[in-house]
Amino acid sequence: MSEPYSVRVTVRGYETDVQGHLNQAVYVNYAEHARWSMLQAYGVGQSRLIGHGVGPVALETTIRYRRELLAGDEVDVTCAFEWSGGKTFRIRQEIRKTSDGTVAAEITATGGLLDLKSRKLVTEPRDIFKQLASDLTPFGLQ
Repeated sequence: MSEPYSVRVTVRGYETDVQGHLNQAVYVNYAEHARWSMLQAYGVGQSRLIGHGVGPVALETTIRYRRELLAGDEVDVTCAFEWSGGKTFRIRQEIRKTSDGTVAAEITATGGLLDLKSRKLVTEPRDIFKQLASDLTPFGLQ
């Protein structure tokens, strides 16, 4: 298995709360940023998905907060797809401090691809990714 895709983010001051740590909602933004960055990097960008008549949907997101993040902290946000068959897939993500590798959060998301005409989940989303992706390895579809 290859290393998960990763994108680097620096925590900005305006993203922190009154306690001085990263606001809990921003973790979701970081995870979403990493997912879209990965999709774009491997040819599955928004315009290609829409051109194929589908769009990604989030069905569930779970976040386990492990350590606080402060303004100025630099983090790597990983992204790894897991396939079990059927209409949905999982994306496992970690937010790690680059300074020492500390895991600040673990995120698990369940998603699918929505058929934009029928407004129903695509029966086999793997097939769409296989058609669109420039490299299947990062998606665990080799």
